This record gives sequence, C-alpha cells and structure tokens, in this order.
Amino acid sequence: MERQPNKPMIKIQIPATSANLGAGFDSLGLAVNLYNYIEMEPWDRLEISSADNTQVPTDESNLVYTSVKYLFDLCGKPLEGLRIRQTNNIPMTRGLGSSSACIIGGLYGANVLLGGPFNTDELVDIAAQIEGHPDNTTPALLGGIVTAAFSEGKHVYWTKQEIYRHLDFYAVVPDFELSTEKARACLPKTVSHEDARYNLARAALFSASLLQVKYENLRIAVHDRLHQPFRMKLIPHSHEVFEQSHALGSYAAYVSGAGPTLMSIVSAENHRFEPGMRAFLDEKGLAGWRIIRLSIDNQGTHVVL
Repeated sequence: MERQPNKPMIKIQIPATSANLGAGFDSLGLAVNLYNYIEMEPWDRLEISSADNTQVPTDESNLVYTSVKYLFDLCGKPLEGLRIRQTNNIPMTRGLGSSSACIIGGLYGANVLLGGPFNTDELVDIAAQIEGHPDNTTPALLGGIVTAAFSEGKHVYWTKQEIYRHLDFYAVVPDFELSTEKARACLPKTVSHEDARYNLARAALFSASLLQVKYENLRIAVHDRLHQPFRMKLIPHSHEVFEQSHALGSYAAYVSGAGPTLMSIVSAENHRFEPGMRAFLDEKGLAGWRIIRLSIDNQGTHVVL
C-alpha cells in the first residue's frame, strides 16, 4: 500500500492528564509529561496497529478513529481510509486520561489533515462533547493546569495556568483497572448544600494557591466530599497510601480522575518520597503497584513529525 500523494504521515504527541485534583470534580485537570503518540496518514483502507503491542481495537470502534471521523463528518468531508499507529505509554483505565488522549489525538490529527478548519476553542468544545466533561480533554489539548466549566454540554469556558516551579507529581498506579463507568456509578445522585459549599471553597483555594505558590494550602485544598470518599472504597489501601504520602512530606494526595491511580504533589527537592513510598508498598505486599515520577506538561498536544 502507498500513502496518498501530498498527504504526509503526521505524528502527534498527547500528554497524560490527572483530573479533579481533589475538590474540582469534573472541572480541574492538569497535563503531565507521560505521552501517547499517534501516527496517522490517509490510506486506501482502515489500518490500525499498536507500536508497543498494547491491545487496541483495530476496527471502526477504535476511539482514535471515531474521533477522526467525527471531525471529518462535521466538515462534511468523506474519510475514505486511514492508517493509524498508536504508542500507548499512558496506562489504560487507571485515571490518567488514556481515553482523553485518544480523543484529543484523533481530533488534533484530523484537524491537521483537514487543513486546520477548527480553532483551539472549537476543538476544546468538540472534545468535551465527545467525552462528556472537560477536565481531561482540555488539559490534554492545552497543557498546564486547567480550570473549566462546561455550559449545557456545548461550550467550555476555561483558563490555563502554566507551572514552571519545582513540583513533582508522583502517580502511584495500582495493578488493577477501574473503569470510569464503575467509578461514576458509585457516586450519589444528589449532594447536600453543605457538601457543595465545602467543595467550592477548596476547589477555588487549589487554583489560587498554585498561582500564589502557597503550597502549604494544597493538603486542605484537595479535600473532597463529592467523589473521593466513594471511589476510595473501590481502591484498596488508598487511605494508607494517602497517610504514607503525607508522612513522606507531600503537599497533597488525591485520587487521579476516576482512579485507581493515587497522585501525590511533592516538592522536587524531596528525594525521600519515591524510595519511601516504594518501601511502603513492598511492605504491604503491593509490589505490582508502580510509582511514576511526573511533572507538569505546559505545551499540550502537538505534532512532533
């Protein structure tokens, strides 16, 4: 098979994301320096493969492909064929935005192939409409730490903070999956006015504290009553990991996205956190749990080739 003339292959880099950040349920999210890569080019048929042997759908149900087709359909353009090659470094169904990476990678690549008919704000809106909430897709596209409000399922109002100060984000990744569907099904249908007020104050405190470098506020700012208490029941040892994170000097610890990944915000000068957490996990018989040291990605999704 040969690629179509004047339609070169493109390679897209998409960052992992960590959503909610404690109290900011479905509204706060950040991008980190762990990346998926998607190579795509027009082809005479649909051909999907994995560069790292991760099992991905190879038919029209593939989320990258459906996102590409969604954008082509919006433009009224036929999608005659496509060759997609995925490199999946972001753990799947672990609360690190693997699905959002597929959506953003597909939309971004399609927009490039189409000649750029959609601007950034339009891509943010389209991605949130596909995902159903903006707290992963928006930072995956834009990078940085994003605060977003999704208005009536149509338009996303967002702000982005770029963080250059020395903060590490340690992802403690369990050796089991937790689907977003299951993690959402455990949540209550309604919440009290008191709990809503509790979360609003802390979500606002989180963003302001990062901006003003008041990291001592973060441990309180990630406290939550809307989702974490319910999801942590699905994540064995989560309370113990949080306690150990604090004992090792982290600024804060929270459930990343729908879980089961547990994220700690740590000073880059704290060199005891990772070995201390590794020793703790091994002692608890959790040798299969991974620790990934991450930092903020401020660039977001872009073409690398």
